[in-house]
Amino acid sequence: MICAAEMRSRLAAFVIATIAVAGASPARGEDRDDGNWHFIITPYLWLPDINGTLNYTNAAGTGGTISTEAKPNNYLQSLDFAAMFAAEARKDRWLAFSDYMYLHFGGHDAVVKSVTGPLGIVQVPVNIGGAASVIANVWTVAGGYNLVHAPAASLDLFGGARLLNLRSSVSWDFAGPVGVFAKSGNASQNTNDWDGVVGAKGEVRFGESKWFMPYYVDIGTGSNNWTWQALLGVGYRMGWGDVVLTVRTLSYDFNNDRLDLRFTGPAIGASFRF
Repeated sequence: MICAAEMRSRLAAFVIATIAVAGASPARGEDRDDGNWHFIITPYLWLPDINGTLNYTNAAGTGGTISTEAKPNNYLQSLDFAAMFAAEARKDRWLAFSDYMYLHFGGHDAVVKSVTGPLGIVQVPVNIGGAASVIANVWTVAGGYNLVHAPAASLDLFGGARLLNLRSSVSWDFAGPVGVFAKSGNASQNTNDWDGVVGAKGEVRFGESKWFMPYYVDIGTGSNNWTWQALLGVGYRMGWGDVVLTVRTLSYDFNNDRLDLRFTGPAIGASFRF
């Protein structure tokens, strides 16, 4: 089993190796209006706080929701596998892009913040034995058009779809009872949803320097939910591509209240242009 320190060192080595390999690439300018295809591949590392609510049904047949929270220092020690990358293709002003994230971790400590049952919302006593597991695939694919391509800024408008494939579970063991809510138990949720999304993305450049500010926002809906995503950060442009540090949020809200989910946290990536 991989310990937490070893997992953190592997993640750090991944980021350093990605940037180091990229630095060996030759410098090359980019002219988007030359009539040729241009491609960008961006491996990245995102370490969000994960907040969610899950429906539950206890032995008496009554139901409610559980609010949970997991932070990177909780789940990194039991991260089984992660893969995160984005890819983009452009020709003239037309573009297509895809963003894929896979996370698999289980058995980590989780904080159950509150429960909602027949008596309303109750703040729980100490959670002495809680754990949670998540297997998540999030895939966005879209096509768009570059509306603004100026020295100071760029703006792309796009439309596409996003898949959320999620298997999650949470268990708890409280130090004391919470009304009619069981002292210990578990709940789980499986979700497989496609949503249509529309949005905008681009960057703002800081004069003649190599620094810039990337941004991204989208909103979408499906048959039983709505979703939105936003990103804002800072980047530095090099001959081979870009290094970018951002803060990113991805949120899901299901109409039937079976699941609400939000990922929020920092991300670092390296974009390779060719």
